[in-house]
Amino acid sequence: MKFIKGGVCAAKGFKASGVHCGIRKSRTKRDLSLIFSEKEASCAAVYTTNLVKGAPIAVTADHISDGHARAVICNSGNANTCNAGGEEIAREMCELAAAGLGISPEDVAVASTGVIGQPLDIAPIKAGIPELCGALSYDGSDDAAEGIMTTDTKLKEVTVEFELDGKTCRMGGIAKGSGMIHPNLATMLVFITTDAAICPDMLKKALSGDVKKTFNMVSIDGDTSTNDMVIVLANGMAGNTEITSENEDFAVFMKALNSVNVGLCRKIAADGEGATKLLECRVSGASDEATAATVAKSVVCSSLLKAAMFGADANWGRVLCAIGYSGADVDPLKIDVSFRSKAGEIGVCRGGTGIEFSEDEAKKILSCDEIEILVCLNSGGAGSLAWGCDLTYDYVKINGDYRT
Repeated sequence: MKFIKGGVCAAKGFKASGVHCGIRKSRTKRDLSLIFSEKEASCAAVYTTNLVKGAPIAVTADHISDGHARAVICNSGNANTCNAGGEEIAREMCELAAAGLGISPEDVAVASTGVIGQPLDIAPIKAGIPELCGALSYDGSDDAAEGIMTTDTKLKEVTVEFELDGKTCRMGGIAKGSGMIHPNLATMLVFITTDAAICPDMLKKALSGDVKKTFNMVSIDGDTSTNDMVIVLANGMAGNTEITSENEDFAVFMKALNSVNVGLCRKIAADGEGATKLLECRVSGASDEATAATVAKSVVCSSLLKAAMFGADANWGRVLCAIGYSGADVDPLKIDVSFRSKAGEIGVCRGGTGIEFSEDEAKKILSCDEIEILVCLNSGGAGSLAWGCDLTYDYVKINGDYRT
């Protein structure tokens, strides 16, 4: 297993593109993206659990209900949510892309991101389809990643190379996610491609299982979005024997998927709206994995702790406070807390009680751009990870006039 470059175009048979079609006023920002597989691919997806869902989710769920797809089209700048005729527009996007690619509309998944409740005009999308399809390239992952960005400040791509059945396989993903991110299945847009051969049922099993440990453990601001999904396409062009059961190859596939997803989780958290620091909560010593996950999520979701991390303030009491209201069955008198970064590590709490530490040293450690919050519950052998970011003045600035 090694990390390489290439994003969604690293795997054999995948092309991608991204163009500016006119949804966004700024011509310097791409707002329409396309990913295409040269062969039919197994397909699986997970969706936001918000009851208010974007129209593309219903259309995508319908189109991939047979476990297969060949393309994904996505626009940014308008979420296509709470719109009259939203599903019709989403279906027309699939029809337009399919016509340009020479495939069936039912083989196209669709996604949208941006402002909620704004009318979406199909005209610029229709006009942009020829350029979008014409721009498809084996080097187009960056353009596609740019085309799905909203308040993101950085492209988010992760790619790995691994071996199955003696064949070299690749898996790559792109993501958007900066605000409205909170653990609730899959609250962001993530598109993953692989040339590994795996049947739809096992692909769905792999994705559904992994999001619980990855995308379900990211929180930026406590808001669960309306449009977001994670979708995986596997076209089998690497030539390995198709994975149809939970065998050794499935375990390797799961490791590759987890590596891509964890990498994207970290990039999403680090690029949270207004963020200056990536926070990673590492919980150990839990009685079971569910308890560890509950504690880790509660810590990264704490607005008070996030604000303290922004100010490089070692206010460890806010960690214990978040654990205390998490609902997890833990013994507060067994909890140890430390902070760690590339500047070092410092213990701040042992057995639920504060210990002496250097405020200057703690400040130095918490002033780095990546901070680990280490929590040991001393009650078992289970652990979990969760990712978040600090809470800054800029978060309010970005969201104070997001629509206007």
